Amino acid sequence: MIIKTAPVYEVPAAGFTGGNFLNTCILVHSHKNPLETITILQQIERDLGRVPRSGDTYEDRVIDLDILLFDDQIISTDSLQVPHPRMEQRSFVMQPLAAIAGKVYHPVIKKSIQEIADSLESLNNKVSFEIPLSRKRYPITNINFIAIEGNIGSGKTSLSHKIAEDFNGKQVLERFADNPFLPLFYEDTERYAFPLEMSFLADRYQQLSDDVAQQDLFSEFTVADYYVIKSLIFSKITLEKEEYSLYKRLFNMMYKELVKPDLYIYLYQTEDRLLENIKKRGRDYEQNIEASYLSQIQQGYADFIRSQQDLKIKVIDVTDLDFVNNQEDYLKVLEQITSAI
Repeated sequence: MIIKTAPVYEVPAAGFTGGNFLNTCILVHSHKNPLETITILQQIERDLGRVPRSGDTYEDRVIDLDILLFDDQIISTDSLQVPHPRMEQRSFVMQPLAAIAGKVYHPVIKKSIQEIADSLESLNNKVSFEIPLSRKRYPITNINFIAIEGNIGSGKTSLSHKIAEDFNGKQVLERFADNPFLPLFYEDTERYAFPLEMSFLADRYQQLSDDVAQQDLFSEFTVADYYVIKSLIFSKITLEKEEYSLYKRLFNMMYKELVKPDLYIYLYQTEDRLLENIKKRGRDYEQNIEASYLSQIQQGYADFIRSQQDLKIKVIDVTDLDFVNNQEDYLKVLEQITSAI
């Protein structure tokens, strides 16, 4: 996915006599590894009509695609050198690169891209040419607050992370790992259910009040991997009738004060798939979770979604999708989100 594009500069051919070159840089997020990526780029070059050089000298070419940086990796193989050799000596590389990754550090030179670009001769001949961003196909930044919910192991955090990263969003993550009652609850549900649910409610309220109500100036929107409504759904399962009655009164008072999401997404997966995911991620305190408990949670969310009239809700079945490792599956999820905006 194309995330950022730099201005396009027209510069004379360097190292040989030929026509002017158009140079730019793009920031791409991809599931592919570096060798897979360079292979794809070389195929794109061939598809666009580039032919192998006729000799050892440089010559005009219709297209030239290179990998300049790949995260902070240093790669040296016969088919790929990363960082790209001598890139730090070339204004036509460093100036557009600084426009999209100025704060990134060159992993060998240990200087920022902006520092290196500033040390070189400045380019002035910008060309009026726009490379369309892949992310503009998905108007996610048109809304202020997205809440992603789902059962345990449904992929809420993974999806919220990808969306925040790809669309310049502020990510709000539930702080479950810091809750001292959670592992105790899985060991003794009856004893620790009420303090667990109360502590979660207090923390969720505080976090959503602080992090969602105050928009980050450097982010275009907020995406959270939970919404406070999960407190009501989980507590109805775990608490005794009298405890839940008190809990619901407190919840309703706090709920009125919170910002509501512009889009509420529910990720559905079957219980069997959820159990596979839970086992795969290997959190010790989750390993004794049973399918019946997941089924109760699933039913709680289903009841909430059917009764809800105030929120814009999108249910996405991701049972057969691997949006973490498969880009096509991820794009399918984005298409479904887009259809709800």
